[in-house]
Amino acid sequence: MKRFSLLAGLALAFSPTTVSAAEISTHVLDLARGVGGQGVPVVLLKKSADGHWVEVARARTDANGRVKSFGDPKSFTVGIYKLTFDMTAYPDPRATPFFPEIDLVFQVGDASVHYHVPVVVSPYGYSTYRGN
Repeated sequence: MKRFSLLAGLALAFSPTTVSAAEISTHVLDLARGVGGQGVPVVLLKKSADGHWVEVARARTDANGRVKSFGDPKSFTVGIYKLTFDMTAYPDPRATPFFPEIDLVFQVGDASVHYHVPVVVSPYGYSTYRGN
């Protein structure tokens, strides 16, 4: 019986799985302090067919500066998205952001993969990339 359970477990562990919808996550990394940007409000928007931005979800970065999920991945289809970071709400009272709002516009071209779109911030600049 133990052998059957072990074989069944191995079969499940190595079975291919399919992701049916896009996942979107982000991360705010404070380069000057070397920590995640905790408590930053982030809005996820999608560009509609008529060119207007429609809010999809809202979140706040966690203690490590991450938003691991914006909700049900099934709601994220192929299209153009925007993450808006409200840096005026950054919890460090000494921080007066030169960029009070950061907008990152990106394209979801394959609704079956994970899109991680982080932003690295410093007092007078920011950078982004497609993470994993």
